[in-house]
Amino acid sequence: MSYPTIGQLEREIAQRISALYYEKLGQRPSQVVCHFFDTELVISLEKSATQVELTLISGGYENLAEQVRLFLDKIIRIKLQDLIEEIIGKPILDLMSNTNLATGRTGIIVVLQQLPEVRNPESIPKANLKNLTE
Repeated sequence: MSYPTIGQLEREIAQRISALYYEKLGQRPSQVVCHFFDTELVISLEKSATQVELTLISGGYENLAEQVRLFLDKIIRIKLQDLIEEIIGKPILDLMSNTNLATGRTGIIVVLQQLPEVRNPESIPKANLKNLTE
């Protein structure tokens, strides 16, 4: 079996997250960046706030926009976890996310029990290669 490179995994995760946001929220983030760091995956989304949230903010309803985002994040979180586990073939220990509606950016940190199997594990920054076999 031929394993993907770490870059291929990162690109697939970014593309699938973009598609998920489009499917569930009606718009794609302008940019999705994914990087593995040892047993953590960091994901950054640009322009991830929805038009509804931005409209609420411009109308003076910042608190309501924040509540809407909290509920959206709860709904998306389970789907994100399933999507990432499917792609990397490993379980996720924790997934944390936060959206700053003022900047429209979302940050996601995923903690893994072990690294995914890839052709080039030496390309993962700070990778502890023993995490590949545990």
